[in-house]
Amino acid sequence: MTDKSGPVGAVPRQRDTRLDVFRALALLTIFVNHVPGQYLEHLTHKNFGFSDSAEAFVLISGMSVGLAYSRFAVGERLAVTLRILRRALTLYVAHIMTSIITFAIFAGGALWFSRPDLVSEINLRAVVDRTEQGVVSMVLLGHQFGYNNILSMYAVLFLMLPGFLWLYQRGPRLLLAVSGTIWLCAGIWRIAPSNFLDDGKWFLNPLSWQFLFAIGFVGVLRARSKGIPRNALLFALSAIYLAVSMLWVVLGWWHIDFSYGLPAVLTGFDKTYLSATRLLHVLAGAYLIATIPVLSNWAALPLSHPLVAIGRHSLAIFIFGTILAMAGQVLMFVTGKNPFFGTLYVLAGIALHFAYARYLDWQAEVIADHAKRQGMRALPVKGRDGPKR
Repeated sequence: MTDKSGPVGAVPRQRDTRLDVFRALALLTIFVNHVPGQYLEHLTHKNFGFSDSAEAFVLISGMSVGLAYSRFAVGERLAVTLRILRRALTLYVAHIMTSIITFAIFAGGALWFSRPDLVSEINLRAVVDRTEQGVVSMVLLGHQFGYNNILSMYAVLFLMLPGFLWLYQRGPRLLLAVSGTIWLCAGIWRIAPSNFLDDGKWFLNPLSWQFLFAIGFVGVLRARSKGIPRNALLFALSAIYLAVSMLWVVLGWWHIDFSYGLPAVLTGFDKTYLSATRLLHVLAGAYLIATIPVLSNWAALPLSHPLVAIGRHSLAIFIFGTILAMAGQVLMFVTGKNPFFGTLYVLAGIALHFAYARYLDWQAEVIADHAKRQGMRALPVKGRDGPKR
């Protein structure tokens, strides 16, 4: 891609709306996938390749964090670290809040529709049966409900971020080497945070997913300084891999064994430990998008575009979408998983995403305008007797 702001594939130094646009698409796709059983779910890209919107979201998040927190000079380390820890706390609180609301939605559905079976869905039953242990486990991130596991993983990634920044200052290759080693060891020896109420592990293992996060972090800073070169061989390999991946999923080639005794993290399709097949799929797609001008330029939308608004308010939109999706799941259960009603609900939910993003923009404008007026009132006014307030 060539543009007026820099070399081929360069990321502009002002706010890059392309990240907002692709993050918005990932958020909308997550919402669609989190209401299973309706028609739109079959159109999302998880049906045409090894990875899904979760991988895209984490990769884009790593890129956004790279642009936001790359400055880690000696005199700024404490301030930056405190900002990062505050963000991690925000994500943790958001996770707990959405988990409680999710429980309330399903419990309310069980009461309202006389469907006690609802509290046995999405891993709720353990908290119902063992309330004291369940509540403590939720707060300590030792028990997670289904479809409520991205924010907890993301919060842990932020706790790891100061270490990433320290390693990056000593060399991007060192960061990738350490991060890749952690990913490989976690996958080989199945190392992941444990759940307290059963013998399972976290569905999204932060020790594995941090590698994708680190790749996004390093990649965007490399792109900002040197651009993304279009290598013909890498371009062809990426396109071939995406095509094979699509055929594999669409034609159901899951019975083919190509492990050759290698660890599952290298040859399997596991989401918890982010197998290499999934990792390479999202990276191949990202490379093609970055190096095909029509795709990259299309996403460079103005700040006022609705998709940019959704991506810009990513955390609030994600929480909003999660709550809508949980209500949608209850709707699906009480309607006998009718795909028609589910599709109508999801379409309405997508429209609400845009409306909520517009509301958040309007709210920010009101606050900014109020602050501006307050600042103008605080300015000194010069009179005959000197400055007055």
